[in-house]
Amino acid sequence: MVTEMVVKESLSEQMIESGAELTRQLDAENMAVTASLWFYDTDANDWRFLIATADIRSEGIREIYKKVEAVVTAMPPNNSIELKDISVLDSDDPLISTLRVGVRTGTGISRIRFSRNMINGTYIEDAFIYRLT
Repeated sequence: MVTEMVVKESLSEQMIESGAELTRQLDAENMAVTASLWFYDTDANDWRFLIATADIRSEGIREIYKKVEAVVTAMPPNNSIELKDISVLDSDDPLISTLRVGVRTGTGISRIRFSRNMINGTYIEDAFIYRLT
């Protein structure tokens, strides 16, 4: 009998620090970030950096990605976030709304690990939350 084991990719300290720095830099660029977090995608067995902003409604997703790309490109070489790791979402995205039910941080930069929890029937394997307003 063959047993398949999926090993979860770990969230490194460098990824955690890079996420906090990216959030700070987006704030410095006056982007209205309502959520920033690392989210573990169980289907892809990978971490995604999620950024939610209502600015998508007025500026469009392409413009928001351009702004995020400019910030990521200007970050120090030890940054461990690439544009391919980032998903930009509307502030009202269903996942963000679900997470908001369980966690609220305020407008600063927090460091909240949220693992193996159920919110309104949605299982959250793992997340590292900087901001969720």
